[in-house]
Amino acid sequence: MKIDKELVGASTALLVLSSLSREATYGYRLLKKVNEEATGLFTWQEGTLYPILHKLEQEGLVEAEWRQADTGRRRKYYHVTKKGRETLSEGVSQWNQWHAMVLRSAEGC
Repeated sequence: MKIDKELVGASTALLVLSSLSREATYGYRLLKKVNEEATGLFTWQEGTLYPILHKLEQEGLVEAEWRQADTGRRRKYYHVTKKGRETLSEGVSQWNQWHAMVLRSAEGC
């Protein structure tokens, strides 16, 4: 089953913040990680992820730094800021409340 794009779209920032809160990483690795964790429910393309990362960076929710990879290539690594962790916590709380309401509404369906 695929997840509706609107449902995924509404939660992309939370998903990125959540993933980056566990481990700082570069964009392509984050993209692969999220797609693996989605187990076919949805698939993000680079054109989906990078605008989200840039927006989160502009809002001060993530910071980026260039690092040298083992291959000698430079990669831009992203990590969650304190403000980002607070935003993630609030967003998860709101998501849980929304999820609980949907489940209550769907009882008996």
